[in-house]
Amino acid sequence: MLTNHNLNTEENLVASLKRRENDAFQHLYLNYRGALYNLILQYITDTEIANDVLQDVIITIWKQIDKYDASKGKLFTWMVRLTRNAAINKLRSKVYKSQAKNENLDSYVVTIEENNSATNNINQIGLRQQVHKLRKEYTDVIELSYYNGFTQEEIAKALNIPLGTVKTRLRNALLELRKQFV
Repeated sequence: MLTNHNLNTEENLVASLKRRENDAFQHLYLNYRGALYNLILQYITDTEIANDVLQDVIITIWKQIDKYDASKGKLFTWMVRLTRNAAINKLRSKVYKSQAKNENLDSYVVTIEENNSATNNINQIGLRQQVHKLRKEYTDVIELSYYNGFTQEEIAKALNIPLGTVKTRLRNALLELRKQFV
């Protein structure tokens, strides 16, 4: 259990991570692993490999926290970028490609068909384009929730806003989207 309650703000968390405090590492892992893992699963469907990538990402964040620049964006945005890059790099790696070649062809075809049909349906109705016409705070919660698979609690932590605000923004965003399609 964490004893340092100062980690609730992004600035304090970053400062503690830069000082290499164990509480900060634990806070980082406990509060961000779910969101980062969900992001990895969008690229890598094998849960064992996804867990390995998550561990690598958490260690990378820990080791490279000095490279984070608050003037360029939020900590979570930086972590998402590192996570996405790690997942893509894993997909491009020779080891991953050779493992994928050895998978059962039937399961691979089903996975591709499922991924393509969901993506095509979203793109065919222009939903993502409509989402980006909304106010930024609505776009942020919709992106994290529906496209990145975050829970409402994970969104609240990621955006550093109250859970009630996340729920309200999601509801209002969906109402606005409904108006666009009627």
